Amino acid sequence: MRTTPEDFEVLKKHTGEAAELMRLLGNANRLQLLCQIAQGERSVGQLEEQLDIKQPALSQQLAELRKAGLVQTRRESRSILYSLGEGRIRPLLEMLLVTFDVRTAPVAESRDNTGTSTNTPENAYVRAGDAARFARLG
Repeated sequence: MRTTPEDFEVLKKHTGEAAELMRLLGNANRLQLLCQIAQGERSVGQLEEQLDIKQPALSQQLAELRKAGLVQTRRESRSILYSLGEGRIRPLLEMLLVTFDVRTAPVAESRDNTGTSTNTPENAYVRAGDAARFARLG
């Protein structure tokens, strides 16, 4: 499915919000945290152990993600558990999965007008990216 000029006009109205979301995802520690939390609820201790991010930095990154609504918390006894927040983050993480792992998006055999296969690694990434529609912002 292809995007239309109208799709980009809608996105243009949300560029500030989109830029902030991309800034949050642009930090490797925050992105690693989101990837872990997307697999299921995690405590701070579990995240620290799984990611080798020290407690002060971990707490700072989690606070920023929580402030942005990308993660949410719930208390269980003395532990605080983190899970993915609002609906827009999971589609973005799934889009990154498709972008970096072509196997998650099977691609039909395609040929150019001479009958030559266009299924090269370079084209596979483009097709996989086309298959992952951007999440609507707003």
